Amino acid sequence: MYELLYWLDLFGIVVFALSGALMAGRYKLDPFGVVVLAAVTAIGGGTIRDITLDTPVFWVANPIYLYVILLTAVLTIIIIRRPKRIPKRFLLIADAFGLALFAVLGTEKSLALGAPVFVAVVMGTITGVAGGMIRDVICNVIPMILQKEIYATAAILGGSLYALFRYLAWPENIAIISAIIGALTLRLAAIYWRVSLPAFHIAEKEESK
Repeated sequence: MYELLYWLDLFGIVVFALSGALMAGRYKLDPFGVVVLAAVTAIGGGTIRDITLDTPVFWVANPIYLYVILLTAVLTIIIIRRPKRIPKRFLLIADAFGLALFAVLGTEKSLALGAPVFVAVVMGTITGVAGGMIRDVICNVIPMILQKEIYATAAILGGSLYALFRYLAWPENIAIISAIIGALTLRLAAIYWRVSLPAFHIAEKEESK
């Protein structure tokens, strides 16, 4: 069980670090900027979660996460020399994998620390979306969570499914994998079919002459 969580967590770090590095490349940041953007994307949400839950921050307790981020950023710089030629949809898909993984793993860790179910789902959602928000703000882009994208909804679904499967006493590994697949399926479907939530809009009245 612990081994599965550990490897899924590392995979999520790689995927989100890749997402951040590709975003840095699209905006022509220098190598330091690539590493910074990869790092905040990969560990931003988990850091906020751990600080909020008053538990040791995961990458401080285990620096292997930082080494993985650095390696991912360096390999991205070396292998992908022209990030602007990478389709934007690839960036969205990489981000979707990280979102689904971290939303569920964040919920699992929060429940393991004794958080109530609703709080755990919120913490899982923060784990999944906060890093991408920080990345987008640094790049002066409106974060996807604040747009019409089905983004936070997918994270909430993943955390809620995990909490439900745990309540139903599903085997832990099956509950985690099934919840991740549920969140990922919703996010990928939204990307593929361009499904979005309705935008909130207040029409401005024309000034009378």
